[in-house]
Amino acid sequence: MLPETCAWTSFPLTLKVMGWSVLLQLALGIPLAWVLARCSFRGKALLDALVTLPLVFPPIVIGYVLLLLLGREGWLLAWLPQGWRPHWVFSETGLVIAAVVAGLPLMVKPAQAAFAEMDDSLREVAATLGARPWQVIIKIELPLGRLGILAGLVLAAGRSMGEVGISLMLGGNISGRTETLSLAVYNHVLGSEADCANALSLVLAGLAALAFFLLRKFERPIAKTG
Repeated sequence: MLPETCAWTSFPLTLKVMGWSVLLQLALGIPLAWVLARCSFRGKALLDALVTLPLVFPPIVIGYVLLLLLGREGWLLAWLPQGWRPHWVFSETGLVIAAVVAGLPLMVKPAQAAFAEMDDSLREVAATLGARPWQVIIKIELPLGRLGILAGLVLAAGRSMGEVGISLMLGGNISGRTETLSLAVYNHVLGSEADCANALSLVLAGLAALAFFLLRKFERPIAKTG
């Protein structure tokens, strides 16, 4: 029997945060991946480094930097009048931002590789037949890159679900309000509540297994039609 005293309210919050983060990672990740794969411009290396940074930099430090930037007295918001400054920190919005930042590199890199490996002759033929650039992207590049996009999406969703370091700084780890499943496991371990930590860890493991099952399920028909 699962312990009733565990922080089960963290489960719907985790799904909500993961859902929003996946939508934002799609909206940001696909354009970023395409730009990094297909465009040459000054500052490209810097943009690539910023996107990759969460993979190699300590999450708690990234969370602290975001706290300095996005707090109500933060560097990005201090110029706004007091009444106009959004409450991003220590809220569900802060958790979503943390999840997006943590998962974005894993969304971008597989999609970037997929776009970069495409045969240029396909684009040239489409352009010769009168296709506009946006039509080439929608009708050729996105369908051909769908496996990389799907793989990135699954990896980013999993990373968002398991995020702790950045979420601690931006979400505040407030019980019942900004406590995700991963933070709840952390809190139960600190409180020597092994039963709850084990139960919530199993839930996270089940969600991760489901994500990879879906990835494998969709990979087969894509591979056949690719």
